Amino acid sequence: MRTDIWQIHVLARALVDLQRLVPTETKSFSTILDVGCGFGHSFNALAERFAPDLIVGIDADPDLHSRASDAAQRAACAVTLQADSAAKMHLPDNEFDMVFCHQTFHHVVEQESAMAEFFRVLKPGGCLLFAESTRRYIQSLPIKLLFRHPMDVQKTAEEYCAIIRGAGFDLAENRISTPYLWWSRPDLGFLEWIGRPVPTMRVETLVNAVAIKPSIPVPR
Repeated sequence: MRTDIWQIHVLARALVDLQRLVPTETKSFSTILDVGCGFGHSFNALAERFAPDLIVGIDADPDLHSRASDAAQRAACAVTLQADSAAKMHLPDNEFDMVFCHQTFHHVVEQESAMAEFFRVLKPGGCLLFAESTRRYIQSLPIKLLFRHPMDVQKTAEEYCAIIRGAGFDLAENRISTPYLWWSRPDLGFLEWIGRPVPTMRVETLVNAVAIKPSIPVPR
């Protein structure tokens, strides 16, 4: 996460993809909640793209302040940090214009509860920007060997979209993207590098989605 690969090929590419999916009529994001903010790499990227007045970065790591305070101070807007659980956030209802959740959800055990929290803290009409690796990627051998994840909660792209919709979000098909980036593939892009076409029939390794909290409550 401290490398250029993460910041350029993972974070920046996700933000480019997500930004194009944001509805054009949505113009202002004065308050952004960054869930699972880690080292705070996304703070300045969010500030530059969406010009918020405030970003609140939350993470379950109790050492959040020591990890992310430098990035918070360097950001082009005000940033506050809060050590908190995504599944039970100590934040008011209807507080944020955007919830940004990038490569965090596969670490969360109580995923339905966390998604319900995202819905709760968003203002009506607010956007959830969701970018996640799917079960196909997280359960691949290299990731199993290098990282520890709660394997029994990993989901497909379709299942993550179902969780988002099940929480009450409006998630249209044209606001869902499934990029097949080189770092998420079993061959790390080698076959494409030697000239083989990217397969169109595949199990998706990534899902990006922009969901909207309806202004009028939708029956659950």
